[in-house]
Amino acid sequence: MQRSSIFAAVLCALATSLAQAQTPAAPATPADVPAPPMVVGSATPGPAAEQLIVIDNKVGMGREATTGSTVYMHYSGWLYRPLAKQMHGKLFDSSVGREPLDFILGAGRVIKGWDQGIQGMRVGGKRTLIIPAELAYGSRAAPGGNIPPNSALIFDVELVDVK
Repeated sequence: MQRSSIFAAVLCALATSLAQAQTPAAPATPADVPAPPMVVGSATPGPAAEQLIVIDNKVGMGREATTGSTVYMHYSGWLYRPLAKQMHGKLFDSSVGREPLDFILGAGRVIKGWDQGIQGMRVGGKRTLIIPAELAYGSRAAPGGNIPPNSALIFDVELVDVK
């Protein structure tokens, strides 16, 4: 290939690039816009705790938790902090290393967020529950004083058994 033809090819490529840069781009559609990368430990806030948020981390295959059944749960509970790593603030309670907590689902023996958020789980399932203050302890502090008034909570729960 001669030098003049290489030079002409480079000029054509440069001219094409400049022309494309000056042409207004078509508006991006949602399919064209890549999702932002997930960065662990970033300062990106989690979802607002304005309503109960249920995240299935593992769907169980056993019996289903329904109103009136006795459920056996392992759990860990934290203050909900949308800017904290995995939105988990201070740990205030956990059944890990102890016997599972058991209660009758829907009987009002636990906070409303649990009665609603555990509904429909199957044995072996794991969920994260983000519970707004209104479905937790509301404007009063929790017994023991480790949960301040008006606190949203986040629980990682596992359904161990249903009877």
